[in-house]
Amino acid sequence: MKLLVDLHTHTIASGHAYSTITENALAASHKGLKLLGMTDHGPSMPGAPDLYHFGNLSIIPDQLYGVKILPGVEANITNHAGELDMPLSYLDHLELILVGLHPICYQGGTCEQNTEAYIKAMENPYTDIMVHPGRPDFDMDLEKIAHASARLNIPVEVNNSSLSTIVDKARAQDNCRSIARYMAKYKGPVIIGSDAHFWDRVGEFSEAVELVRDVGISEHLILNTSPERVLKYLALRRYQRSESNIKGFTRHKQGIA
Repeated sequence: MKLLVDLHTHTIASGHAYSTITENALAASHKGLKLLGMTDHGPSMPGAPDLYHFGNLSIIPDQLYGVKILPGVEANITNHAGELDMPLSYLDHLELILVGLHPICYQGGTCEQNTEAYIKAMENPYTDIMVHPGRPDFDMDLEKIAHASARLNIPVEVNNSSLSTIVDKARAQDNCRSIARYMAKYKGPVIIGSDAHFWDRVGEFSEAVELVRDVGISEHLILNTSPERVLKYLALRRYQRSESNIKGFTRHKQGIA
């Protein structure tokens, strides 16, 4: 399995990552990647960049070292309704929107509440990809999440860092294996992400690739085997969330000005 795209990476702008976009792109080029997501944390994460950072991403070159750059965000779910910490006026102009749960941004709740928050965020037309559901910070119904992924055609990530760097590694590995098995069962789209916070982790997928092979996820379900597939999918999402195609989703519902 050859993965040519890493959509989940962080730069020094995230506050707890330690490489620049230039360093990450150079690492991606050396590893043969063709497409790189620049997805620093949304503003409710301590140390994350101000909204002005996201409003200025258009200055990033389209390519660095032969690697196409997709400026975006890893937005944070903030409550049980699945609302995000990024205004729609900013999300409208980003090329890539990842969404996930982090304990410092979301107070957590019951398994049902956490699952609802995750799936509500997945239903948001501004969400492109849901990330690291296997993290052990929150109890969630992983089968429901996999079923929703298939129903909504929203990719769910198998996160390599969850398998390799999380403190509660054993539980994270169990969770990642569970969500991967359910993704194989329901045949929802899958993204494998490095979640790199330093340049040497960009394009590091080895443990996630081993896991998806073990549980029998078909390669055709994995979006980042092809940059063309990723770009086609993101273009479809932009079309689907255009003002003329969003039905019943208002700025008030999003809960952000």
